[in-house]
Amino acid sequence: MKKWIALICVVVMTAMLGACAQSAAPATTETPAPTLVAAEPAAEAPAVTPEPTAAPLEAAEVQLFIAASLEGAFQEIIPLYSAAQPNVTITYNADSSGTLLTQVQEGFACDVFFSAATSQIKTLEDEGYMIAGTRVDLLCNKLALITLKGSGTEVTGYADLAKAKSIALADGSVPAGKYTRQILISLGVLDGAKEAKDYTTTEVSEALGGVEINECSNVSKVKEAVKEGSNEVGSVYYSDAYSVKDDVDVIEIADSSLTGDIIYPVCRVNNPEATAAESAAADDFIAFLQTDAVKAIFEKYMFIIYE
Repeated sequence: MKKWIALICVVVMTAMLGACAQSAAPATTETPAPTLVAAEPAAEAPAVTPEPTAAPLEAAEVQLFIAASLEGAFQEIIPLYSAAQPNVTITYNADSSGTLLTQVQEGFACDVFFSAATSQIKTLEDEGYMIAGTRVDLLCNKLALITLKGSGTEVTGYADLAKAKSIALADGSVPAGKYTRQILISLGVLDGAKEAKDYTTTEVSEALGGVEINECSNVSKVKEAVKEGSNEVGSVYYSDAYSVKDDVDVIEIADSSLTGDIIYPVCRVNNPEATAAESAAADDFIAFLQTDAVKAIFEKYMFIIYE
């Protein structure tokens, strides 16, 4: 009889412990995909003092090349890194990824290259400028069609761009310009007989019935042309559109099925002028870009973290 009582006690205690463990376990839910909403302001990223990514580094200067659409985020990221590594100076150059690539090919000193498209990184790799094994696909973005608030445009999306009186558009060497041309290929406006980047601005204009196009050298200039009212509509990244949300309306956010995935990769560039201390700092800075504190800043600027 005592054995049966002992056995029953064991069963009851096991059940009670299981119930307690179940109630104590945190509920698990799937993290929803980032939602792009133009009407609500981005939440301020919490003030974070990052832990140094390594022991204090020697004095060094890192030459950073970034796509123009990243500049706002890096104006916060660089001071954050300086707090962690005060001996390292980050000097950045922001422009279209195509222009930055050309500058590297022409011999400009560059340690870290952060592109708005994969093609420039592939070229760096193919031509021997990229240090092997350093590429990291870090961010994603979307393309957006914008207009000045109150413009009264008849354009309702990329499919009827021909209704615009004028368009601000980056040239084909600029990733945002290439992706816009890819949309027009996907929609049947351009014939797709060649790569998207190879369609000239004149050819795009003719395909849209002769609409006036202001060819811009980078996506920031497209954004400013629309914000200032110089052009009726413009094609930019959603992160750019969000940065001027008080001045412009987002007409359409392009689905990735029209553009293909818009990926922002970063890599180390072989800089023969860099000292050992500068190379070490460049490696450290790329590692820093992958920390949670920096990802929070990117998300604040409406970039999507690449998974």
